[in-house]
Amino acid sequence: MGNEALLQRRFAVLGKNSPLFYDKPLHLVRGDGVWLFDAGGNRYLDAYNNVPHVGHCHPRVVQAITEQASQLNTSTRYLHENVVRYGERLLDKFDPALSRVMFCCTGSEANELALRMARETTGRMGVICTAHSYHGNTAAVVQISSFLSTAEQRGRYVKTIPVIDPYRERGDSSEEDLAIAYAREIQRAIDEFHADDVGVAGLLLCSGLSCEGLPDIPAGYIARAVEKVRRAGGVFISDEVQGGFGRFGTHFWGHQRFGVVPDIVTMGKPMGNGHPLAAVVAREALVSQFTDRNPMYFNTFGGNPVSCAAGMAVLDVLEEEGLQENARIVGNYVLNGLRRLRAKHEIVGDARGSGLFFALELVQDKQGKQPATAVAKHVVSEMCRRRVLISRIGLHDNILKIRPPMPFSTAHADQLLDTLDAVLGSL
Repeated sequence: MGNEALLQRRFAVLGKNSPLFYDKPLHLVRGDGVWLFDAGGNRYLDAYNNVPHVGHCHPRVVQAITEQASQLNTSTRYLHENVVRYGERLLDKFDPALSRVMFCCTGSEANELALRMARETTGRMGVICTAHSYHGNTAAVVQISSFLSTAEQRGRYVKTIPVIDPYRERGDSSEEDLAIAYAREIQRAIDEFHADDVGVAGLLLCSGLSCEGLPDIPAGYIARAVEKVRRAGGVFISDEVQGGFGRFGTHFWGHQRFGVVPDIVTMGKPMGNGHPLAAVVAREALVSQFTDRNPMYFNTFGGNPVSCAAGMAVLDVLEEEGLQENARIVGNYVLNGLRRLRAKHEIVGDARGSGLFFALELVQDKQGKQPATAVAKHVVSEMCRRRVLISRIGLHDNILKIRPPMPFSTAHADQLLDTLDAVLGSL
């Protein structure tokens, strides 16, 4: 059956508003490492997908899932070695202050649980997020996924802060100047909550401000923001769904780059290499307070033995294959290459990133820095046509988002950079 016929069948069962990547959707049938294969046998370099964190269909993960699924899979209301051992290994990756874990299936569930925990333990309702955030799609979490919701849908219990944009706003300002200015927006949101007689439950930020465009976060900004929120009685929730598990290269978790220990951390997607697995890690006091109020909280499928087997295999591969260090080394190689493209092509305004997570901002001209949204869409489609997969992000959808699986090598980087150079040169 051809792709068009399959597309029409999809429309008939999922509707036409169920999103698909690319103007001409891909019909993928197989994955291997950093490669994807379509129904016609064509091979694509995956420079976007963070779900297969240690590579598509990694044999170690496949084996772990298969072996445990052939023995037992059930809920976490029974004792099982996998659940406890994986929890222990996961918590070993955190500051000792973060000593409790609660499992669920998706990042949306994790952020929903974190919101409940923040609101119930503080006794307050107000949550601060950015003006272009994504934290999931449940009824509660979509309210703090501001690029999916309107101000009316968010209501009085959510305040947004502007997306920071040092690329445009730095001027002659120092890092400290920017950090102070951006932190004032946190205080503004707190003051607005207080004026509306709403207490502050917490601040929820993606550790890389990923959907916001992966801006270079000024030193001291996150620490200042968190201090203001805690002084107002709230907690800091770090969303590690995109930035966690070594992706930033220098640190295992994105929040560690800022020298701040969150009160609650959420994670998902890459955790099980595509197998549904997510979690909330938090301070013991918060978990105790929350579970005292909710003694029957459980998640039927969250942290089941098969999912935990997948999660342990991911940790094994990250450690044994040195993938965090690979992210650091190859990431520097890619970032240097992207900076060369910035110098070469007028349409490239900025190149930034850390580890294996990059943003290439396209502008109409370097001096005016106006977003080149239509061009970015064209570049993503043309890269796909040339069999390299990337995407785009940001307030104006003008920022190319590059976020490959962790085994990405310098050879793969050369293919990415050469193809991107050719596409930009063809504009």
